[in-house]
Amino acid sequence: MNSSIYLDIGNLNAKWKFDGKYFENPTSEFNLDNLPKSSKIWMSNVSSNLVINSQPNISLVKSQKRYKTLINSYEEVDKLGSDRWLAMIASYELNQGSGFIVVDIGTAVTIDLVDNSGLHIGGVIFPGLLKIRSTFSHFPVSEEINIDEISQSTEGAWSIGTLGILVNGINRKIHDIKAKDPDVNVYLTGGGVSDLGKLLDFSYVYYKNLVLDGLELYANNMR
Repeated sequence: MNSSIYLDIGNLNAKWKFDGKYFENPTSEFNLDNLPKSSKIWMSNVSSNLVINSQPNISLVKSQKRYKTLINSYEEVDKLGSDRWLAMIASYELNQGSGFIVVDIGTAVTIDLVDNSGLHIGGVIFPGLLKIRSTFSHFPVSEEINIDEISQSTEGAWSIGTLGILVNGINRKIHDIKAKDPDVNVYLTGGGVSDLGKLLDFSYVYYKNLVLDGLELYANNMR
């Protein structure tokens, strides 16, 4: 039988890692038949739209109290989204001995801070760009905008305003954290980075598949 599959199901996309390669489908089109045959599937599922019933070869991942010296700060540890926990695990392995921030830009934006001892200090969550814009879905959107400007059209004004909320929110939170701990490293992941990355005004390292890489590390640590 082939090697394990690492499966991350989000609200918009389902991604998986198999035999060292990465794949993805829209969550709305995904089912287990998309996957190659495997004796074991390690799955993180934070989608509110896709329920996969328990099966003998599927291990549903939940956040733990600790991974090595990485400590989950939540009192109810499994209330921390598994995608956030797995992204922290991957970042922890990239960054042992130093504090770090993980920014995941997707349907929601999450920012999590871990100190140099491995303690998860906490995080923030706010809506992603599509969620923000869905509040007035009848407004047109322009992709050719400068958030430092103002506009003479509804399309431009809405586009600048909604994008500015997100970009300025991320920038402000990162600068607030770095003002207290300037040596923390910042890791970005998530499908929204391609839209926002060039507008962020701090240094970061981008890893497209932090959650999947963290899922593989989690699984290896559980064996």
